[in-house]
Amino acid sequence: MGEPRTSRRGRGAPPTSPAPPPDLLAAPGYGARRLYQAYLAAWNRHVDPVLTGPQFAVLSAVRAYSGSDQSSLAGAVALDTSTMADLCRRLEQRGLIERTASPRDARRKLLSLTEEGEKVLARVNKRARRLDKALLDGHDDIASLLNSLGVRWEEVAALDELR
Repeated sequence: MGEPRTSRRGRGAPPTSPAPPPDLLAAPGYGARRLYQAYLAAWNRHVDPVLTGPQFAVLSAVRAYSGSDQSSLAGAVALDTSTMADLCRRLEQRGLIERTASPRDARRKLLSLTEEGEKVLARVNKRARRLDKALLDGHDDIASLLNSLGVRWEEVAALDELR
């Protein structure tokens, strides 16, 4: 425990972090968190520092399922409904989507991209695909594995008890 080790370069050098403990390296949650942190850093640097990954996912889903309600699309982009509502409000304020009341149920908000939303999505999508290619280079099966693990981890999260 105690203070982090200092570098051998002298007192003015920043301290170096200790290596992660072996039990953390063996924990899938630690690996997933580390991947996510690295992905966020890469997204901010190479794709868009303003539009977040979840916002991009919502824009992509709205493009694919224009006219769908935001609650239905929340599941498609792995967001809870309250986060989805907040995110959609922000995208609407930025002029990227339109939210209109459903003619059958005014509480349901139907989503569509604006012209500006189409432009932003097209521009960001090109950079996002380049990032995907760079991240997955030589590991083409990883995206499928990560999505499969996501399904499994969601199933485990829904269990009342672990076996």
